[in-house]
Amino acid sequence: MADIGGTNARFALLAEGRIGVIAHMAVSRYGSFREALDAYLGGLPQRDAIRAAILAVAGVVRNGHCDLTNNSWVVDAAELRTDCGFSSVRLLNDFEAVAWALPHLSPEKLLPLGGRQPVAGAPLAALGPGTGLGMAVTIPHATGHLVLSSEGGHSTMAANSPREDAVIAWLRQRSGHVSAEHVLSGHGLEYLHEALAVLDNIALPRRRAAEITRAGIEGTCATSRAAVDMFCAMLGTVAGNLALTLGARGGVFIAGGILRHMPDYLARSQFRARFEAKGRLRGYLEPIPAWLILDEDAAFTGLRALAEVEGIG
Repeated sequence: MADIGGTNARFALLAEGRIGVIAHMAVSRYGSFREALDAYLGGLPQRDAIRAAILAVAGVVRNGHCDLTNNSWVVDAAELRTDCGFSSVRLLNDFEAVAWALPHLSPEKLLPLGGRQPVAGAPLAALGPGTGLGMAVTIPHATGHLVLSSEGGHSTMAANSPREDAVIAWLRQRSGHVSAEHVLSGHGLEYLHEALAVLDNIALPRRRAAEITRAGIEGTCATSRAAVDMFCAMLGTVAGNLALTLGARGGVFIAGGILRHMPDYLARSQFRARFEAKGRLRGYLEPIPAWLILDEDAAFTGLRALAEVEGIG
């Protein structure tokens, strides 16, 4: 099993329904997915016994092939079957794996972000900013769950205030199309910080997302605080849009690495207010619960659920 993102790759063995130790590997250390996979498999005494692979990848999967969206890696199922001797290789989008996990997440791994009780049998939506912005939906039905992946992170970002109008206009002049991922990702937080500094005529060095998050939470930089605040508010807008689009009255789940580092800040932010700020449909959104997923390995819970359904492992 593997969860392959734009920044980190994680591998584990699945045997008799149990997930083994999860190995974390930095994408930047390897020139290709095969290099990372070979490095992982090379340390396993039971390598020759592995007969199948189920891989979550951060990109569009077409015919068992994925060119990752935010790095140069390529993952190809046919190549892995031939070169690694796997009898089966299953590729799916990384947020599709998160969506498979949603019905199986334990309450202690979820931070409530408002709303009330989920509606039984209604769709559940997942989205999350990390290297990119992933989205997927789980739809319960009589025999289990139907999971649909989505590239909604690349939909056009809408502003909700004159300040956001100005930020998006500045980004549009620089980059053309401004997607939700363009502002709701690690690089997106950096773009927000840069845009706000320019608009306020403040000379600041460029900062990485982790630095902006830390300075914003600690209150040591007003521009970083403003960027983090705008990030949380825009995330609320996008999450509310997703809930409306999918009818996700079963709940909305926020994943991704950025927000696990600032759970309390997110809970106090404008996220929930913006989630519900949909005019006449406020009453529709108010009861919909939202949660922050605190489990960084939630994708593996989803991979295990899918493996059970498809008889893998």
